[in-house]
Amino acid sequence: MPRSRNLVASRRRRRKILKMAKGYWGKRKNVYTIAKNAVEKGLQYQYRDRKVRKRLFRRLWITRINAAARLNGTTYAKLIHGLKENNIEINRKMLADLAVRDPETFSAIVQEAVN
Repeated sequence: MPRSRNLVASRRRRRKILKMAKGYWGKRKNVYTIAKNAVEKGLQYQYRDRKVRKRLFRRLWITRINAAARLNGTTYAKLIHGLKENNIEINRKMLADLAVRDPETFSAIVQEAVN
């Protein structure tokens, strides 16, 4: 009985990896063994960075709120403390958006929180 090799499945598996490596530089895009390693590493970064992206956005929001708060004569820490004391429930994403797009409303919120 002749040896049976499942060429259809193995070719499909290799093509899938090479398709995922599209856009990589050098042999990483067209040599299967190298592309496989590069794709696996890329998938690890993809998984990790979905969580990192959330941290980076929170840092950005805090930076924007702090800058806008300082323009209104207070600091980020005092603003957040005032919001909690006065039971004003607004998240950092919305607060940062207000600071950038609608400074008058942000100033009103700061006055309400600090005073």
